[in-house]
Amino acid sequence: QVQLVESGGGLVQAGGSMRLSCAASGQIFSSYDMGWFRQAPGKEREFVAAIDWSGSISQSDFVKGRFTISRHNGKNTVYLQMNNLKPEDTALYYCAARYAGALDYPYWGQGTQVTVSS
Repeated sequence: QVQLVESGGGLVQAGGSMRLSCAASGQIFSSYDMGWFRQAPGKEREFVAAIDWSGSISQSDFVKGRFTISRHNGKNTVYLQMNNLKPEDTALYYCAARYAGALDYPYWGQGTQVTVSS
């Protein structure tokens, strides 16, 4: 089992920055791929970015150049640095984990709310 706890959400003005953190416990963090997803009101959950066990990164087109995902294996933590935030980035942001190479993410955090005001 993997337990995930997100933090760092809140209210920010458009153009501002915010860093989300996700602390993991329960298994060997370095063996897991980590991802960030988000869900806005009335919309389906969507993929934001992921970093695999080796450090390879994938991300959605809508965040390229604005968001950066990173991980610190010594701290069992994955981060999402968000810059130049837009009102459309307002959503509940979730951290997820899967064992390296797995297809799905079976482990999810509770989510942290990010609200961007115009």
